[in-house]
Amino acid sequence: MTNKQFKIFIDFDGTITRNDVGEEIFRKFLAEDIVNKIVEDLLTDKISARECWEKLCRSVPAIIEKEFDEFIHSQEVDSSLHRFIDYCENNGFQTFVLSDGFDYYIDKILKREKLNHLRFYSNRLILTDKGKLIPSFPYYNVDCASSANCKRNHIIENSSEEDFTVYIGDGISDNDAIQYVDFIFAKSGLLKFCEVQRITYFPFKNFDDVISRLDELSLKKRLKKRHQAELKRREAFLIE
Repeated sequence: MTNKQFKIFIDFDGTITRNDVGEEIFRKFLAEDIVNKIVEDLLTDKISARECWEKLCRSVPAIIEKEFDEFIHSQEVDSSLHRFIDYCENNGFQTFVLSDGFDYYIDKILKREKLNHLRFYSNRLILTDKGKLIPSFPYYNVDCASSANCKRNHIIENSSEEDFTVYIGDGISDNDAIQYVDFIFAKSGLLKFCEVQRITYFPFKNFDDVISRLDELSLKKRLKKRHQAELKRREAFLIE
């Protein structure tokens, strides 16, 4: 156990899960060229994350619920996830899952893994009787450009100045969120973003890497918060 208070915020798609489940769903049930065009528009800032999801959902033909659920249950989590959650719970670190994906599949996957006690914030998705996907965005904020679910707000609302905040992620939906935390664990697209923006981060391949680094941070006598993150948090409080 450590006396340092870490608040852990974890991305879902591609971080908790091996694949980006949200994207894989549309690549499964929608023509590849349509998905590529919509995603390309997102990556080139022609549309927002919310608009991207809305376009993808509108484009999908009728889905059979059984086939949809079977595909979701085929999606695997990172092999080191359970060790990490146990590690956090044993050390008294609160964990939150922040996803720009949808509750429909997050809830099913967490229940399957017996991790449904984890608090998560995400967009919402309904599969209608006619097999249509209807998204909604209860945490949307126009100021959070990289995600339809404003991860920044969840970080601020679930942490205090006494906490050392940690973010673990891999993609574009994390770009805004990491501006507000003290320690960043990044891979894939998020790692590249941190390098381009010259944001300090720890590279990781899986949650075992995160455990090792958090152990090191816990042993430090003086642990400094990231100054730019402190400024960003204060700025956000003033806006709120």
